[in-house]
Amino acid sequence: MNSDIISSLGNSLDVLKMKITEQEIADYMIEREFSDLQMQAVSEVFAEFAARKEEASVNFLLKCSRLPMKNPKTFENFDFSELSGKGLEKLKGITTLAPLYAHKNLAFIGPAGTGKTHLAMAFGYECCRRMLKTYFIKMTELNDMFTEARKYGRENRVISSLVKPSCLVIDEVGYCNFDTENTRLFFDMIDRRYNKEGNFNIIFTSNKQPKFWKQCFAEEDTLKCAMDRIFDDVMIFNFSGSSHRGQKREAFNLTTKKVQTVTDSIQEIE
Repeated sequence: MNSDIISSLGNSLDVLKMKITEQEIADYMIEREFSDLQMQAVSEVFAEFAARKEEASVNFLLKCSRLPMKNPKTFENFDFSELSGKGLEKLKGITTLAPLYAHKNLAFIGPAGTGKTHLAMAFGYECCRRMLKTYFIKMTELNDMFTEARKYGRENRVISSLVKPSCLVIDEVGYCNFDTENTRLFFDMIDRRYNKEGNFNIIFTSNKQPKFWKQCFAEEDTLKCAMDRIFDDVMIFNFSGSSHRGQKREAFNLTTKKVQTVTDSIQEIE
């Protein structure tokens, strides 16, 4: 009896949510006198089923995450060689998703075009590939979501939906102003995620340093409580330098031919 085949088959059955122990698999095959070749064939069939199920699950998580499916931003297509500095190795280390397992938030701060959103999306994309629920939202969309929730009395439902994902990505902090009620909802969301169990974190991107975020919220005391929780355990990556965007830009100078005007025609006649 090949133990490696039994173990592989057991892993496939776990993915397929079939509650069968490796001992039960072995007993079944011994009872029916399966050869190693037959066992291998059965293992390969279930491995294929398991792979298809995992692929479908990942695609579903990506679809629900609101991350771009077309031309996705991943760690594989991020050019780390364009960056330098003492924190580069720490930045590369987030590809393991260690911050999420350590309940450590991430903040990518810096000017436009330096890779902040790409990295945030890449982290979320990797979470989905590892079967961890992710949700991506821009700060302006979050503000609108809170306003809409208040309009229809759905505040608790909306907050709960933002607490559930393992990884919550909030992009472009500082591009809109939260009124008093929305600031309180923002704190409620942060507080509930702060006390959440399991593997989780929040990722923020912004052109503004955190000390300036208060300019975008109406109730400073409430925001301070939220910020205390956000930055209680966090890795902050400050980016600087020129934008990576526009590298494919092409510019062409063209001149039109001179068109004969009515004045030109009269001058020729004279």
